[in-house]
Amino acid sequence: MTMAPEPAVHLVDDEAPVRDALAFLFHAHGLARRTYASGPELLAALDAAPLRGCIVLDVRMEPMSGLQLHDALVARGVALPVLFLSGHGDIPMAVDALKKGAFDFIEKPFGDAALVERVQRALRLEASEQVARSDGERAAARLASLTEREHEVMLRVAAGRLNKVIADELGIAVRTVEVHRARVYAKLGVRSAAEVATRLAQGGGDQGRGR
Repeated sequence: MTMAPEPAVHLVDDEAPVRDALAFLFHAHGLARRTYASGPELLAALDAAPLRGCIVLDVRMEPMSGLQLHDALVARGVALPVLFLSGHGDIPMAVDALKKGAFDFIEKPFGDAALVERVQRALRLEASEQVARSDGERAAARLASLTEREHEVMLRVAAGRLNKVIADELGIAVRTVEVHRARVYAKLGVRSAAEVATRLAQGGGDQGRGR
């Protein structure tokens, strides 16, 4: 069984003293951390296995700048929060990075407490998004387990229709609707029409199956 990756601060900086100092800072605050000497090194790690947590990037790096690395992460669909560290006060650069989805842009010199607080916020955000994704995936799997007829009944149950109305619309007996409804509840792990609607929203199953 594959173990889920541990959430960590993924620190990318081409200057070893800076990497070591920041790694020590994060460790001192109980944060798991992994360090990378370049953008390509981080991308290689992503190729090898999925990563959890957040990414802290220096802007000025070789052979790939922090901004170029961020573009590569966006192109790959990496959803981890990204925090930039910059000592150059380049406001247009910061605005561009934030428009592309960066979590924060921190100008040097920065206080240790302020940096750690922002990193902790990024980690909390990633953790909550991971839970939401997991919930959505579970809900989608439950929806996918329904038969075509159960799916038809589910959509009408979620809309608040009574069993008799559903039976008339589908041209089946009320008792048959009751059986399908019970199976829908069991497969989705719910006990009410309102919960069916919630599962439907979580799993994105409000559309027809196209079969």
